[in-house]
Amino acid sequence: MPWSETSPMDQRVQFIADVTRERLAQGRVEMTPLCERYRISPKTGYKWIARYDAGGPAALCEQSRRPHTSPTATPPEVVAALAALRTRHPTWGGKKLVTVLARRMPELARVAPSTAAALLKRLGLITHARRRRVLGHPGRPTTAMTEPNAVWTTDFKGQFPTGDGVLCYPLTVADGATRYLLACRALASVRTAETKPMFERLFRERGLPERIRSDNGVPFATTALGRLSTLSVWWIRLGVLPELIEPGHPEQNGRHERMHRTLKRETLRPAAATARAQQRVFDRFQLEFNEERPHEALGQATPAERYTASERAYPRRLPALEYPAQCEVRRVSRNGGIRWRNHWVNVSHVLAEEYIAFDEIDDGLWQVSFGPVVLGRFHERLLAIEDEHGRLARHHRTSGNKRKEVLPMSSD
Repeated sequence: MPWSETSPMDQRVQFIADVTRERLAQGRVEMTPLCERYRISPKTGYKWIARYDAGGPAALCEQSRRPHTSPTATPPEVVAALAALRTRHPTWGGKKLVTVLARRMPELARVAPSTAAALLKRLGLITHARRRRVLGHPGRPTTAMTEPNAVWTTDFKGQFPTGDGVLCYPLTVADGATRYLLACRALASVRTAETKPMFERLFRERGLPERIRSDNGVPFATTALGRLSTLSVWWIRLGVLPELIEPGHPEQNGRHERMHRTLKRETLRPAAATARAQQRVFDRFQLEFNEERPHEALGQATPAERYTASERAYPRRLPALEYPAQCEVRRVSRNGGIRWRNHWVNVSHVLAEEYIAFDEIDDGLWQVSFGPVVLGRFHERLLAIEDEHGRLARHHRTSGNKRKEVLPMSSD
């Protein structure tokens, strides 16, 4: 049987009912024992009886505690002048408004900027910008770059127009340990359709690295569950772990950023006439950077003298993901969800037609993984997957043929 819950209003009504019952039965009220039963003082009991006798049941509602007078309140004429000035200048803040108001109307009491801002907010003349949703992130990458192919780094050097006015998007890939520049390609966009073939060519020629470190931009990451993208899902299927730097911290990929600085200085001042001509400039830079230019961090050796190709060959077919026997494995449908006990659970469209695993870690709580990557926790009661920051994805609950939308839940 569930616990019974009462509100102060319910207790006041019950108190008045007990008072009325005793009046009818005895002609008087034993106030002290009655008030002890409700854990209030007799003074409070007499107050609610007087209110009820004067105004009926409506008088039992909570009344405003606002004082009738407030000597320190801002005068109404100052509030009106402040509101009029803000309406005329909607981009001015409290400091500017108070300063101008004091010059124009020195006879009025001057208010503090914080008070002015509070008054304007109360009047609806200040609207705060919508708070940007904070995306989940695994944190600072810590993988050591001590061996060739342990970590590859990749990024897009900022786009620029070539001489014919067409935008060029240079994609660069380097080996973190040896600084070997694996690729520098002038692409027409940052789409996966153009990026993936370049990585496939690299994997065939150089083998597979253990990890690839990148920033949080397209096509390396998205806002989907686990920050996965179509490109990073393909990497995971190949046994290559994507590694993201924290947003706003390019120094966590400092070796790559330093290479970009040299690339910009030696190949983009000025840019070539066309993308094809610019690619020839990139090819010459890549050859010189790898085989001729000594690197101080390598003891004045060239990157080509230190780099060796990976022993992990690019497979002809994508290997199947393997999960522990105790896990429940589900295949994500084309519309980005799975079926769980005849209910619909949203996962992510980037994992469409992939297999994910559910490992129960508590009663009704499951850890969700895609290969070696932990995506979050699945709450069986809520039918939603929670990321590492406690946010639940938008999902649907299905009962029969009807589908009801459930709003996203957040711990914020």
